[in-house]
Amino acid sequence: MLAAATAVTAASLPSGAGPDGGRAGTARGRTVDVQLLSFNDFHGNLEPPQGSSGTVEEIQKDGSKKSVAAGGVEYLAQSLRTARKGHPYSVTAAAGDMVGASPLLSGLFHDEPTIEAMNKLGLDVTSVGNHEFDEGRAELTRLQKGGCHPKDGCFEKGKTFKGADFPYLTANVTDEKTGKPLLKPYTVWKHNGVKIGFIGVTLKGTPDIVSADGVKGLKFHDEVATIDKYAKILDKQGVKSVVALIHEGGMPASTSYNYDCDSPGPGDGISGPITEIAKKVTPKVDALVTGHTHQSYVCTIPDPSGKPRTVTSAASFGKLYTETTLTYDRATGDIVRTNVKARGAGRAVNHVVDRTQPKAADMTSLIARWNKLAAPVADRPVGHISADIAGRGEQAPESPLGDVVADAQREATAAADKGGAQLALMNPGGIRSDLAYAASGKEGDGVVTYGEAFTVQPFTNMMRTLDLTGAQLLTALQQQVSGPNEASPKILQVSDGLTYTLDLTESGADRIVKDSVKLDGAALDPAKTYRVAMNEFLAGGGDGFPVFKDGKNPLVGGSDLDAFTAYLTAHSSADKPLAPPKADRITVVK
Repeated sequence: MLAAATAVTAASLPSGAGPDGGRAGTARGRTVDVQLLSFNDFHGNLEPPQGSSGTVEEIQKDGSKKSVAAGGVEYLAQSLRTARKGHPYSVTAAAGDMVGASPLLSGLFHDEPTIEAMNKLGLDVTSVGNHEFDEGRAELTRLQKGGCHPKDGCFEKGKTFKGADFPYLTANVTDEKTGKPLLKPYTVWKHNGVKIGFIGVTLKGTPDIVSADGVKGLKFHDEVATIDKYAKILDKQGVKSVVALIHEGGMPASTSYNYDCDSPGPGDGISGPITEIAKKVTPKVDALVTGHTHQSYVCTIPDPSGKPRTVTSAASFGKLYTETTLTYDRATGDIVRTNVKARGAGRAVNHVVDRTQPKAADMTSLIARWNKLAAPVADRPVGHISADIAGRGEQAPESPLGDVVADAQREATAAADKGGAQLALMNPGGIRSDLAYAASGKEGDGVVTYGEAFTVQPFTNMMRTLDLTGAQLLTALQQQVSGPNEASPKILQVSDGLTYTLDLTESGADRIVKDSVKLDGAALDPAKTYRVAMNEFLAGGGDGFPVFKDGKNPLVGGSDLDAFTAYLTAHSSADKPLAPPKADRITVVK
């Protein structure tokens, strides 16, 4: 049984209140439509994201595709508030990673600005994601409950951080000693007799993609088993309508947010971990709001009983939000689920958070307030570029900015007393943004500020240089495309001098052409020892690279952010800006 602290919570909205605090309608028909607004993977992007990170692809009526600028909390808040109008039953939920890997405006202040923004825009509930654990359990608890940072203190004179007004749900994250969930496992939204339960989980594999310190003392359990457990508990308490908030996702068949996921059949347009989860989660759950992969989809995947059920994701960084209509039957207390693709119960659609609409004034003020505090650090120039340098091209194995970051890490650790690195490897998920040429703020075009560099490398991981044999290096390259990474490869960004061929016509480890791997033109020697630089996350085996834990003679260096900014400063100036690299170190065969 649940402890009293984890019992059904009070409503996110006071009884009789509408989504923006006004009086709700009092119609008492057999069914009522509940508007579920959802998003995921916000990652502290209060200001509009830079470059490709701030666009979505839209299919036009004639079949062509258009890139649309999107995102920014001023526009997200406005979009949600506009969407709620005329909907007396409206609840807003999220599927994790609201914070973590955040731009400097939020990250510099341990994401307090983002929590404040989420409070203001009316977020009712969210699951945790893996990035909520970047700074450990104590910091996550502080974000929920409030209080000033234990080391940095209060950021604004006379103000104590109040914490999140909404619950963070951690159903499948338990304390190793007590076995109890870290925070609440579920909550119940109530309004005028309507009750909807929300269960929140993060991916079971969170420990594999978060630093060991971040998840110390915690256990992460199977998503399906956990959701089924709490759906049964909610059912016994009379809550028949349930939504699962799952920080795990899939890969869509199209990069366009408005593609038809159910063509030619239900769920055919999506693959990846969420598909199996969706097929197995108990029919007691009526909708799945997902995230983690930063993709956009609105899919129909039948539950174990064969009934249609929506599975949705709204990309990332506040560029989209999903609107799902849940038709609640007052007689049964359950959601009516028939044909969710028709204009009926359970229909869902993704909407663009476009930047042509008015800005939410309170968010503009919030951004200005925190920008003023951040300015002395954020506005310092650290380099110059001649054009956009792309870093978030998820479809490409190698990105120009990935090359820059890897080169920066090699240079920072190349000296004998700094590690003696011969090459550097960078995990692609650690590169969080493009570098945009166009000015954003007070600086001129092509100027890279510390704040922009921080947005690219926000984790401030410390560098490690260690011994790896040629055989171990080859194993690492193979682990990019095999084991846990086979379905969704994680292609390491490599420093100048390391080249190889990636053959996508093969499968698993065979995608790495062994004889093609060379360092500075010489074939990789399996018996030779090489000094390899990487961040501490990778060195700990993160992202599915356990071979790195076998490295010998590690030397700790400075932070990856310091390496990146030092490289930009050393290799660029106003009259000689850094040009985007060709990104030709990995040869791809398709």
